[in-house]
Amino acid sequence: MASVPRYVRETVDRHLNEIERFQEMSVVLAVARGSHAWGAAGPNSDYDVGFVYAPTDLRRYAHLGGVEAVCLEERGNFEYQGWDVRKFASLLADSNDGAVDLLRSPNRYRTHYDPDPLADYVERTYNPIDLYHAWRGIATNNYRKYLSEHLVRNDDKIFPILEHREDEYLVETDEGTTIVAADDERFTETGTRPTVKRNLTVMRAATAAHYLKATGERGDHELPALEFETFLEAQAPAVFDDERIDRARDLLERKRGGEGGVRIGDAVGRAFAHPPKRIDPAVHARDGPDRARLNDAIDELIAASR
Repeated sequence: MASVPRYVRETVDRHLNEIERFQEMSVVLAVARGSHAWGAAGPNSDYDVGFVYAPTDLRRYAHLGGVEAVCLEERGNFEYQGWDVRKFASLLADSNDGAVDLLRSPNRYRTHYDPDPLADYVERTYNPIDLYHAWRGIATNNYRKYLSEHLVRNDDKIFPILEHREDEYLVETDEGTTIVAADDERFTETGTRPTVKRNLTVMRAATAAHYLKATGERGDHELPALEFETFLEAQAPAVFDDERIDRARDLLERKRGGEGGVRIGDAVGRAFAHPPKRIDPAVHARDGPDRARLNDAIDELIAASR
């Protein structure tokens, strides 16, 4: 388990107690998410906390209003995202990357429920194709939003710019490419924020997607380590060349050193940030976690909340 400063643990515990009281819930598992979970936190990084909860009064599950599936709270530089036990189990059934990583987080703030047995089970049974598309989506969406130059049409549709010309743009479309005149008033060129932090987010997601695809085609669908430095040292050399690994490590070190907000342009590359849209289901798909086992996990989580 990674070391967490005492004041952070005390602050998180106080916040969780307040959330429990105001939301009438019991938090059974709480862990670090984001950069503090995968080893990229800098001196000014916020603390993202993921947690799983059950209502204090279980009769609420039968009430017309039901139980809120998601709880979001922000307190200073601490941000909290919680899932009700049923929502959490349903995300695991779908091999959701956030739910899987919550179980794998090394920094645990509250463990009324021991996540290790469930984590071991999910890591053996997750559906690789679901995780692949989740990571691919993170990479491509963040690349478009933060790294790529693009035009925005007046209906809010985005067109990545592939080439600047004297009086026109060559842009990407769903069908291929097209030309947009520079004076076409329907389009606006939008600036992006290609910082170290944004590049690292894209790099990490893209490497995870490429790695899962490559190892699946090799026959084992090896799950990338949550801690990014561990992944780069122990797993990445089997799939990526030294230049790609060095580029990823440089982003990680700069983020840790407090340079997350420094603009650096596109350090990932458009092609790498866009893993293939389609991969072979015959190779990469499987049933995923058994729902009966996840129902047992719901029972265990609720029992831990009493």
